[in-house]
Amino acid sequence: MRTSLLCLFLLGAALPLLSAERPNFVFIMADDLGYADVAFHGGNAPTPHLDRIARQGVELAQHYVAPVCSPTRSALMTGRFWSRFGVTSPQNERALPWDTVTLPVALKSVGYDTCLVGKWHLGSKPDWGPNHFGFDHSYGSLAGGVSPWNHCYKQGPYVKTWHRNGQLITETGHVTDLLAAEAVRWIESRTARPFFLYVPFTAVHLPLKEPEEWLARVPKEITGDVPRHYAASVMHLDDAVGRIVAALEKTGRRQNTLLVFTSDNGGSTVENNDLKYPDDNCPNGRLVGNNSPWRGQKGSLYEGGIHVAAVVEWPARLKPGRIDAPIHIADWMPTLASLAGYVPPKDLKWDGVNASAALLGRAPLAPRPLYWAAPGFRARAVRDGDWKLIATEGKKKAIELFNLADDPTEQQNLAGAQPGKVAELLGTLARRAERDRDAVASDEERKNSRQ
Repeated sequence: MRTSLLCLFLLGAALPLLSAERPNFVFIMADDLGYADVAFHGGNAPTPHLDRIARQGVELAQHYVAPVCSPTRSALMTGRFWSRFGVTSPQNERALPWDTVTLPVALKSVGYDTCLVGKWHLGSKPDWGPNHFGFDHSYGSLAGGVSPWNHCYKQGPYVKTWHRNGQLITETGHVTDLLAAEAVRWIESRTARPFFLYVPFTAVHLPLKEPEEWLARVPKEITGDVPRHYAASVMHLDDAVGRIVAALEKTGRRQNTLLVFTSDNGGSTVENNDLKYPDDNCPNGRLVGNNSPWRGQKGSLYEGGIHVAAVVEWPARLKPGRIDAPIHIADWMPTLASLAGYVPPKDLKWDGVNASAALLGRAPLAPRPLYWAAPGFRARAVRDGDWKLIATEGKKKAIELFNLADDPTEQQNLAGAQPGKVAELLGTLARRAERDRDAVASDEERKNSRQ
């Protein structure tokens, strides 16, 4: 009898009985949201729902992501640095090997329902979509950011990208409203099983064109066509987060749901009405992404490109507060997997660490080196303690060294004054860079072995 019960447990048959003890996970990711675009960081557009989460939850004061979107998403899904998959830029080709144990795959194995509502951008064909990588249900854009009303991606083979479970569909409505409504419906359809809901919104990615009702709510001191649409997009996004939180409350799930809100990279100041997208009559002018006080923006390895706003709420378990230690987007897979009771059956080669003890206030997060690769591997960076080194290749080859404790806005390059620290961090960077593309190679080898 004891042996039979043990076998049932190992097979996972007993896991649904534990669902009341394990949290649900809701991971909300904005697109191109600047560090200071939120009101709790001084933004000029009101974000009352996010402010409330920041006040009642835990703010992650040094939350790091990639400088652009697909790399951040691959690290979240795998717990590994994006460079190991050769993913450094926005990517329409399939990003992950077929046998990758993704975060939803891991959570499904221990009894979780899984859903993605929003932007996937880790393979823009239906055959490469999220349902093939562990999600029970998926909806939104298979490719990257879309025009807000026609829901199309850039002109080319992936322009038609709006889908539900890999079937391309046509719908009417603003993209933020459609995604919020789908997320709410999915929450309200849940049974007693725990769930993982990943909501990567397309706001505030270009091209922006907000509904009149949201433009009317923009503070009057914000002037200019694109700045007003940008502020409306931030406010609209905040309202969508509020709708998701309300759905958790309505269904009695909020107390035992760990909710994360962050951005995939820093804010941008490029032209809003990008002509590579099918015309959606969007306003002309530059975006006003605000990464203050950090230097740089989207695409950069300076803090403005990779240091983003992040808040976590789990009313049943987390006390309001703030974590000042650096946390990396790759940390979320080992963290959520641990909280769900998932034990990897083999070494998944995680670069991220389990930060659950730090979130729960039980132990500080131990220091460890963090690593970044910029688009096209044109630059790499490493942070170890307070020291951060950026190594740029090509015509603009340079080494920059900053002490973020003394100089968080990266104004003083100390490389010339600290040759020993430069040598040390270049060694750390080189050891991390040796692993770049190692998952790509293994996938190709497996594919060749089957032919």
